[in-house]
Amino acid sequence: MYRTTEYIRFNPIFYNHRMVKPMMIVFFALCFVLLAACSSISPMPSRTTTAPEKNFKAELPKKTQVFATPEKIEAVSPHEAYQYRLGPGDFVNILVWHRPELSQENIVVSPDGFITVPRVGSINVINRTPDEVQNMITLKLENLYIKPEVTVRVHEFHNNKAFVLGRVSKPGVINFPGKGTLLEALALAGGLPTDQTKENALTKCAIIRGNDTVIWIDLQDLLKNGNMALNSPIRNNDVIYIPEATDELVYVMGEVVTPGAIQIRGGMNVLKAIMLAGGMNKQANPEKVFIVRQQSLKGDVIKVDLRNLLERGDFSQNFSLLSNDIVFVSPSGMAKFNYALEKLLPSLNVLSLGTTTAESFGIMAKLRSQLWGQSGFVNTNTGVTISTGTTTTTGTSTATGTTGQ
Repeated sequence: MYRTTEYIRFNPIFYNHRMVKPMMIVFFALCFVLLAACSSISPMPSRTTTAPEKNFKAELPKKTQVFATPEKIEAVSPHEAYQYRLGPGDFVNILVWHRPELSQENIVVSPDGFITVPRVGSINVINRTPDEVQNMITLKLENLYIKPEVTVRVHEFHNNKAFVLGRVSKPGVINFPGKGTLLEALALAGGLPTDQTKENALTKCAIIRGNDTVIWIDLQDLLKNGNMALNSPIRNNDVIYIPEATDELVYVMGEVVTPGAIQIRGGMNVLKAIMLAGGMNKQANPEKVFIVRQQSLKGDVIKVDLRNLLERGDFSQNFSLLSNDIVFVSPSGMAKFNYALEKLLPSLNVLSLGTTTAESFGIMAKLRSQLWGQSGFVNTNTGVTISTGTTTTTGTSTATGTTGQ
């Protein structure tokens, strides 16, 4: 075992200015750690929290740019009195009073829109009302009969339909018995599949009309808030599409237990998203939680103080989340410091100026000399105190290097 004088002679820490040089080393090491800790992600809020814009609200936003307003729905809805028009697949009955040879039942409208009438021949009935077809047949028969009385009645309606696709129990073609509406279409399609949970309720749907019109409907506002102005009339051959629930995701990153993508559920907000990600871990800074929302090529960032929410019950910043929002929980300052320290000194998990670290710099030897009159240093691997005096004490090996008496 080395004596203290030999240890001091070969130890560069004690070689020159026994206390000044170690303190300089500690100072520069801390400066390096602080600089290294600055490399972690730290979002910069682009909006103030005192007066947030309309896109950030504590309550669930009722309308966004992707949803149609009641005014737009009214503009694309038909305003004329509803009249059924014949189309392919309809079954038609033609009755001529006192002329059974001219009467026919269950005449099918052909795919090209024609029907065949005795003594009249083929006539085109597509997109014509039953009254219009009745007048056409009457005019033809007046050349052969005196004042023929013709009645045209639709036996089965197949040209009052819509195509419901996506997340419903019975996707496919539905036929309306009368004027069709969005709610009626969803009901005829069976609503949600039976294997879906309540949290995966319908959130939105698209009505595709013709080749150039797409109307997005906020089903949360329609179903939960009872805003019947959004119950759009359905025209013949409209396509109703309900997207899958997995298409609606928010992303939780940073200091949470299980970061990742979370499916949007009813009333998703910042606190709920963080809790679904397992909650904040011990390294999180609840005062610096950020929401990143992409409105265009340049997104918006807003800062949320969850500490104020939890300690004071202030829910004004518990913003509702939209699809593709990013929630980032920042690390605390000490977490950044400890991370950089682990990279600098892999043997240390946290900043600790315990006796082990102090022993390596010779600080504990100085303290023992002043407090107990001992000299030398502790070999932390064996727990043996090496002394130059007449008394040598031994102790068990500990993490802090404390010697026994």
